Amino acid sequence: MSGKIKAIIWFVVAVVVCVGAYLYFKAQPAKDDKANMKMNRDTPVQVGSVSSQDVAVQLSALGTVVADKTVTVTSRITGHLQQVYFQEGQYVKQGQLLAQIDVKPYQATLEQYQGTLSESQAQLKNAQLTLARYQRLYEKDSIAKQDLDTQMATTTQYQGAVKSAEGQIKTAALNIQYGRITAPISGYIGLRKIDVGNAVSADSTSIAVITQMQPMAVTFNIPQANISNIIQPLRDGGALPVDAFDQSGTQQIAQGQVKVISNEIDSTTGTVMLKAMFDNKNNALFPNQFVNIKLKVNTLKDALVVPSAAVQVGTSGKYVFVIDEQSTAHKVTVTTGPETGNNQVVVLTGLKAGQNVVTSGSSSLGNGSKVKIVTPEKVDVSVLDAAKQHEHNKRPR
Repeated sequence: MSGKIKAIIWFVVAVVVCVGAYLYFKAQPAKDDKANMKMNRDTPVQVGSVSSQDVAVQLSALGTVVADKTVTVTSRITGHLQQVYFQEGQYVKQGQLLAQIDVKPYQATLEQYQGTLSESQAQLKNAQLTLARYQRLYEKDSIAKQDLDTQMATTTQYQGAVKSAEGQIKTAALNIQYGRITAPISGYIGLRKIDVGNAVSADSTSIAVITQMQPMAVTFNIPQANISNIIQPLRDGGALPVDAFDQSGTQQIAQGQVKVISNEIDSTTGTVMLKAMFDNKNNALFPNQFVNIKLKVNTLKDALVVPSAAVQVGTSGKYVFVIDEQSTAHKVTVTTGPETGNNQVVVLTGLKAGQNVVTSGSSSLGNGSKVKIVTPEKVDVSVLDAAKQHEHNKRPR
């Protein structure tokens, strides 16, 4: 190939490159203009309204479920476990027969005491007859006073023997009765601790444990700063409503009342313990279960509430964007109170009922920005992305 042809080819390539570069750089301002056109539009936002309602002031705490009554079933006599009449985990009623202890030794002892009683009664009867005869003879001055006194003492001795035998019989009868072990309370019985045939010691061998499930108690602690809100109603014999939620804190599982407050503050934690009672009709509460507690201590009348998403946090504190009738956003500093539990929060200062506040899109706003109120399904995602990028570009680097 000649040098002239090579020069022509290089010239054509250079021209194509120059034309391409020119067209590329010429197109860039057009893209910027398109972005600027998007940014010159009103910023799309979603809004919520400021409403007025009564709001319950609640304290939140972590509570532990405890059985109101728990009884360890034991035998009151010593003997061999003869029979068990319950199934593990079943519900038992107060007085229901649970187990039987072998009482044959106690029956034999009862018969022995009954024989002793009969003997003592016969001796007492004979002593009483002799005493009556001695009294008649003494009146006729036929016996000495000493003989009469001796017979009176003998009669008293046999009277004591009869009472002793009667007491022994009652004890033996009670032991036989104690061989029938019944449920002291109603509730759910746990695992059997001993099998049939084993020896059972009086008041020391555990057979099973019964837990009363209805009602059920929950203990929890609150800060000592909140004692003033609850102490007076409880000391006056009243009660405070309380709700129990599951471990996630989202599902309510029981409603009850707080009626008991501890008589001292825990100096290590600065808290005081409260005890709430729940009827637990649906058996949602289980011993040693952890639950989230919400205790109602007060009610704010006609409080102003806004969606929680409307409240933003800046260097100067909390604020919201309020939209006026000209669709202009105004940054307003607010003071918030307690949350209502349904994604709303109480606003104590800064707002009025009926105002519209921005709940979505506030990151692209400034004080005095023009906005366009849209519903969630009408939001132009591309415009919001462009607005966010523009806001990012304006930040100092």
